[in-house]
Amino acid sequence: MVRVVNSMSLWRWLARPGMFLLPPERAHYFGMGTFAWLAKLPGAVSCFRACYGFSDPRLMTRCFGIDFPNPLGLAAGFDKNAQWFNELALLGFGCIEIGSVTGQAQPGNPTPRLFRLPRDQAIINRMGFNNEGASSIAARLERLAPDRSDRNFILGINLGKTKLVPVEQAESDYTESLRALFRYADYFVINVSSPNTPGLRTLQDREPLERLLHAVQSTNREVAKASGQAIKPILLKIAPDLTESQLDEIVDLTLEQDLQGLIATNTTLRRDGLRTPSATIEQIGAGGLSGRPLTQRSCQVVRHVYSRLQGRLPIIGVGGIFDGHDAWRMITHGASLIQLYTGFIYGGPATANRILRHLQQKLDQHRLNHIGDAVGRIDLMT
Repeated sequence: MVRVVNSMSLWRWLARPGMFLLPPERAHYFGMGTFAWLAKLPGAVSCFRACYGFSDPRLMTRCFGIDFPNPLGLAAGFDKNAQWFNELALLGFGCIEIGSVTGQAQPGNPTPRLFRLPRDQAIINRMGFNNEGASSIAARLERLAPDRSDRNFILGINLGKTKLVPVEQAESDYTESLRALFRYADYFVINVSSPNTPGLRTLQDREPLERLLHAVQSTNREVAKASGQAIKPILLKIAPDLTESQLDEIVDLTLEQDLQGLIATNTTLRRDGLRTPSATIEQIGAGGLSGRPLTQRSCQVVRHVYSRLQGRLPIIGVGGIFDGHDAWRMITHGASLIQLYTGFIYGGPATANRILRHLQQKLDQHRLNHIGDAVGRIDLMT
């Protein structure tokens, strides 16, 4: 525990201020490149595991047929091209979700496209699904991804739409990626909720979403049969800006199409209630907002979806999770698994360990035998 506290202090008072002097995207690649290099030094893997690893059987979580070592994952967007998932897993995460991956390689939107809002503990991004494309990422996973039996974390793959592909042809783009990456993923996520690809969020409307999910599930069964593997769990990631009636329609369609879960939520287009000056926000312009301003709304969406599902499907809660209190709140609102992204950027390498220890303490406080006993128990928020 002392090592974790020291790491937190080093990050807060030395490393983060230094990193925040760099432009956000450059800081990301510099930081992760340095971390990946350090992880290759003799004894480094054991050291990272000793400092940040965490194990408690009460936190093991089974969802959509998969056993997660713990309920905390790193959300898609951090490791877009499957470069660092093995190293990131050393920091205590039970799941790493790579991507978003598109059928074709694309550079994303023009830079600058990533902006910090320190006063709000938030980020605005309009990355635009910049990635190397499904076939190139599949080749990297072939080299880097250990077999499931040889790794202690779950690997999810988040799929998006290539910008140049018309919305009307979205099904072929998603299914192309699914075919290329099928053997490497423990589960797939269909991302139709990013605000940074023109027209993408229209795929959340019932008719196009029904066609897309039907095509993905048909391909899922087809590839599984041809390869002799089991079908892969398919999840849908939704936006926080949907109305209750839209959420209800998506939940019903998710059940009709036999999906295995929902991820709530993606980034938001809203800008209300920010401490950052409005002139700065206007200068930044378009993009999805993530971080602390999303904490309340993401919990509201998770609670509504949980009430609608009535336990029929698990939910991955994401949005504004920075510490153990946020994680516990998300779980008691109905999330079986949780993910973070912006909270990791602000909190540093000890974030996962710190959150998991808090969850362990909450189980002790409420005398619960398993983290699953807290899912949806909003009465346990204290």
